[in-house]
Order: sequence, then C-alpha cells, then structure tokens
Amino acid sequence: MARLMNAKEYEESLRKLKLNVYMFGKKVLNVVDDPIIRPSMNAVAATYEFAHKPEYEEILTARSHLTGKKINRFTHIHQSVEDLVKKSKMGRLMGSLTACCFQRCVGMDAMNALSITTYAIDRKYETEYNKRFLKYLEYIQENDLVCDGAMTDSKGDRSLPPHKQADPDMFLRVVEELPHGIVVRGSKAHQTGAVNSHEIIVMPTLTMKKEDMDYAISFALPSDAPGITYIMGRQSCDTRKLEGLTFDRGNMFYGGHEAMVVFDNVFVPWERLFMYREYDFTTQLVENFAAYHRQSYACKVGVGDVLIGATQTVAEYNGTEKASHVKDKIVEMNHLNETLFCGCIACAAEGHREASGTYLVDLLLANVHKQNVTRFPYEIARLAQDIAGGLLVTLPSEADFKSPEVGKWLEKYFRTKPDVPAEQRARILRLIENITMGSAAVGYLTESMHGAGSPQAQRIMISRLVDMKQKQKIAKELCGIDQCL
Repeated sequence: MARLMNAKEYEESLRKLKLNVYMFGKKVLNVVDDPIIRPSMNAVAATYEFAHKPEYEEILTARSHLTGKKINRFTHIHQSVEDLVKKSKMGRLMGSLTACCFQRCVGMDAMNALSITTYAIDRKYETEYNKRFLKYLEYIQENDLVCDGAMTDSKGDRSLPPHKQADPDMFLRVVEELPHGIVVRGSKAHQTGAVNSHEIIVMPTLTMKKEDMDYAISFALPSDAPGITYIMGRQSCDTRKLEGLTFDRGNMFYGGHEAMVVFDNVFVPWERLFMYREYDFTTQLVENFAAYHRQSYACKVGVGDVLIGATQTVAEYNGTEKASHVKDKIVEMNHLNETLFCGCIACAAEGHREASGTYLVDLLLANVHKQNVTRFPYEIARLAQDIAGGLLVTLPSEADFKSPEVGKWLEKYFRTKPDVPAEQRARILRLIENITMGSAAVGYLTESMHGAGSPQAQRIMISRLVDMKQKQKIAKELCGIDQCL
C-alpha cells in the first residue's frame, strides 16, 4: 500500500540512514539535527507536510500510472499536459511557501527523463532497462522517497572529453565489471539536497562518443551505499545558524544545501543499472533531463513572490511605499516574476507525449524559460536591495538588539514609525539579505545562473531548436524574393 509520508515520518526515515558526511573538515555524526543542515531538511519535509493539506492536495499529489494509488507528485511520471502544468504550479507553490530550494525537483526530473530514455534504449537494443526502471519507480512511489538526481561531474579540463582527461575519474565511470554488477568511481558536484535524500540517481553529464562509453552509465543506489561520501558545500552566512539566534538567519525555518558526492569504488547491482555503455543515448537523456529541470525553475517565481512581498513590506516600514519610483520598481519586479511564470507554464502547455507514454515539455520553450531565469532574478534582487536601503548590509547583530547596554539605542534609532518596532524592520531586512546575499541566494541567484546548465547551454539549445529556415521562408515569401528568382 503506497503511503504519503508526513514531515515527522520523513525526518525519522532520514535518521535510519548511515550517511558518510563531512563538513568543515569533520565527520557529521548527526546529520538530521546539525544546525547548518537542519533548515534544508525542513524544506524537504515541507513537501511532505503540505501534501496532506486539502488546499494543496490537487497540486502536490497525483495518481500513479503504475498502481493507480495516490502519491506525492514529486515521485510522479507525467501522464498529460495537465501534469506538466501542475508541476510548474507546484514549483511556484513550494518556492513561495519555503522561500528557498526544496530539493526534490532534480530527482523527479531524472526519473521522468529515464522513463523516456530506458524505453528508447530497449526498443533499439532489446535490453530490459525500462522494466528495471519501472520496478525501481514503483519502489520509490510505494515508500514515498526523496531522490537526489546526480548529473554534474567534476569535469576536469573542460576542453577535453572524458577519456582524454589526465585523471580519468574527472567523470564518473565504470572501473570493473563483476558477475552481479559493476564498480564505479568518480564524483558528482553541486548536489542539491544530497544528504536529505534516500536515493541517488546518477546520469551522464554530457553527450558521450564511443571512446567514452565507460562513462555512459546511469544507475540508482541508496544514498548510504558503501563507498559514497558527502562533502558539504559552504554558503554565505551559513555559520549564523550556529549562533543560537533567530532573526539574523533571515529565514526562520527553511534553507537549502549543496554537496560534493564522491563514489570511491562503489558497487552497483545490475538491477539498479539503467544505462550501460549505450553512449548513443546520452544526448537524449541529458537534453530531456535538462529540459525538465529548466522547467523546474518555476520555483524561482515562488521565491520571487516572497522577495517582492518583503520588499513591499520594507518600503511601507520605511515610509517610501507611495513614492512613484518605488511603486514603479515594485511593478517591474512583479512584471519580471510573472514573465518567468509565463515561460514555465508555456513549455508545459506545449508539451507532448513520448513513445514511452511520458509527457515531455517543449524543449525550445523550456530553454527560453531557463535563459530568462539566468537574468530576471538578478534584476528582481537588485531592485529589492535598492528599495531596502543601505541598512540591509550595515544592520547590527540580533545580539545587539537584545543587549541591555545598546539594544535601547537600536530600538530608538532604527524605528521608523511609532507602530513599527525596530525589530520588525530588522527581521524583514534580514529576510531580503538572506534571499539576495545570504544562504538562500545560492538557490535564488547562483542556482538561477548555473543550475540545469550554464546560460550558454540554453543558448546552444535555442539555436538548435529554432526553425530558422521556416522563418526565412515566410519572410522571403512576404517580400516577394521567391518571385525574383
């Protein structure tokens, strides 16, 4: 019987894992309760908790096409254009509820891409990858698990393909074949929510040629499989979470994290292998995953909603909300944010059914959407900082506000209106700081730039997918060029 875990059950399921995690040069003995990691776990837990709320049920849950049972939408394989649209709405919803990265999109996008590619490989080579994958998918759905989608390799020298790297482990590869499976070695970088995941799904990071077939592999393993080590990435202002204070963190409840995942001679059984040296299918897997994940940046719209709300609030606290230039800037913030939403809805609405039965977004529009995501959040953040004012970066510590010696001066001189305590103004400023410069800026800004591929990757795909010949044909017909020949 499939079940929808709640937040508490999810937390307890993580406690059963035996992850090998390092941070600040030391092994993390209690990953779930570590004060730096905990906010990111809370964000994933929210995807479980809100799925039980009647007002969010339609967006956050779905019916499994395998079993017909009710499941969390983050474990669903898209069965219609409506599913794709709901996925975009889910991203915005969760972004607006947490104001950070909630970490489940990559695994969802990996599973949907694999549902297409495994089917295609089987049709060409008469393999059983899709059968393996569907069995794995049912396991994920039945247990309501979080999957980390691991695509990005360390890459080494970017000018060289995998097989020409000075260190062959710069791209994750198979190093040994055994009777019951394979052994792999390498790493995956920038892994969002890795230590909050039950499973890790590995995919190749780029198109492979025959010489690189040892790198053309995709598989899934429990996140605590022997030989897997997690090294936590640093974030701006991350140690504020260690100070025992509250509003200096900006976001009181949620956060995100990234990690380097090292595979040191890790065994993968055959039944968990979804691609093995079929290098000719790496392009399809990479491009379809990228398109799904570029659609997933609907989450930035949700975070943008929070940032715009915070900016309007600080303008009211400062007494500048009626100034014409402030009103115009907030209009521009909303314009940019809703334009992003148009993009993710459009690529979903123009989606289509693949041979496997899975619905795929429109690749061109998904790449156009993500190209906008590399730009608009930065402008929204700039306008937020403009309206917030310089106190955003000169505000004293929460400890100073609570100090019996100097707290009274901060309350006196940072108060703007009689009905707005200085602490309220400080809290909203810290939230803006968190989203635009602090730990949440990883998810809102840097991830907007580099997540799901660099800006140039989207421009390359746009150039490939646009039907330039048809545009030229119409232009020539309308001005009569063809009649001149």
